[in-house]
Amino acid sequence: MQTKDGMNYAPQGKPQPVVGSGEFVFAAMALDHGHIYGMCNGLQEAGGTLKWVYDPDEAKVAAFLAKYPGVRAASSEQEILQDAEVQLVAAAAVPNLRGPLGVKVMEHGKHYFTDKTPFTALEQLEEAREAVVRTGRKYAVYYSERLHVESAVFAGQLIADGAIGRVVQVLGLGPHRLNAPSRPSWFFEREKYGGILCDIGSHQIEQFLFFAGCKDAKVLHSKVGNYRSKEYPELEDFGDATLVGDNGATNYFRVDWLTPDGLSTWGDGRMTILGTDGYIELRKYVDIARDASGDHVYLVNGEGERHLHVKGQVGYPFFGQLILDCLNGTEKAMTQAHTFKAAELCLRAQLQAERVE
Repeated sequence: MQTKDGMNYAPQGKPQPVVGSGEFVFAAMALDHGHIYGMCNGLQEAGGTLKWVYDPDEAKVAAFLAKYPGVRAASSEQEILQDAEVQLVAAAAVPNLRGPLGVKVMEHGKHYFTDKTPFTALEQLEEAREAVVRTGRKYAVYYSERLHVESAVFAGQLIADGAIGRVVQVLGLGPHRLNAPSRPSWFFEREKYGGILCDIGSHQIEQFLFFAGCKDAKVLHSKVGNYRSKEYPELEDFGDATLVGDNGATNYFRVDWLTPDGLSTWGDGRMTILGTDGYIELRKYVDIARDASGDHVYLVNGEGERHLHVKGQVGYPFFGQLILDCLNGTEKAMTQAHTFKAAELCLRAQLQAERVE
C-alpha cells in the first residue's frame, strides 16, 4: 500500500463479507482521485461484486483493470447507468463534479458513493438533498480518515462504551504531504477543488460530529492561507477552524499540505478526544520516531493509562453496513443527515474563512 502519498492511500483489510457473490453489484467511474481504490477495496472485502469501470482516460482504466482483474471496461457512463444489475456507483471525480454526478446516478435508480469532499458549493448540496428525497437513493461519502482507519473505528467503540464519559472537545490534526509533481492540474484550481477546509477539512468536521454525538454545529471562526506554495496561487496549504456543537461540545482542527519529506508517511494525522471521565489520543498513521506503523490508541481514564496498537485488529465495518443499508433501507453505516451536515459545515467554514499569510 502506498504510504508516502495520501492521494493513493488505499487500505486493505480482512474480507468480512455480509453478502454472497453477485448479491450486491457495484461499478466504479470517474477515477480522478486514488481514493477510488480504497473505496472499491472496502466494498469488495464486504462481499460486493465489482462489475464495471468507466473513465474517459484509457490509462486510468488500464491501471484499474490491472488491480481488479475480471472487471469489465464500460464504453460510457450510460452503459453503467443503464445496467439494472448495478445497485451502487462508486466515484472519485474532480471535486466540483462530484455533486452533479451523484444526482445523475441517483436519478438512474442507483445508490452513489463518492470520495470526500462531496461538494464544492452549497447549491450542489441542496440539489443532492432534493435528489435523495426524490429518488429514495443514498448519497454516501468516503470520509476515509474515520471510516478506513482502525484506530478511529476503535475510538468510536470506546466512546460508545463510555470509556471517557461525555465527549466535550475534539482536537484534530490533518497534515498531508503536497507532493506537487504527482498532482493533477485540477488540484491547484480553487474552483475545482473547493478550498482546503472544504476538501481535507471535511474529514475533520465529520469526525467531530461523530465522536461528539452532534447533529448540528456552528462554525465560530476559520482561516486559510498559502505559506509555502506561492507558485500555485490558488492553492491553500493551511487551514483551521473552531466549531461548537449543538450539544455544547467544541472542536478545533488544523489541516495543511506542509508535511516534511523526512516523515515516513504522508501525514502525521492525530486526534485528541476529551471526555468528562478521560481522554483518547489517536496516532493514526505513524508514532513518530517510535513506530512506523499506525493505528495507535492512547487511552487515559479512571482505570489508568493504556496504549493499544489496534492495527489489523478492528477492521472496517462501514462498508458492510453500507451494503446492508442499500439493500434494506436502513442507516446503520451513516445517516444521510450526518453525511450532509458534515458536508454543509465544511462548505460554510470555507466560505467564511479569513485569509492569512
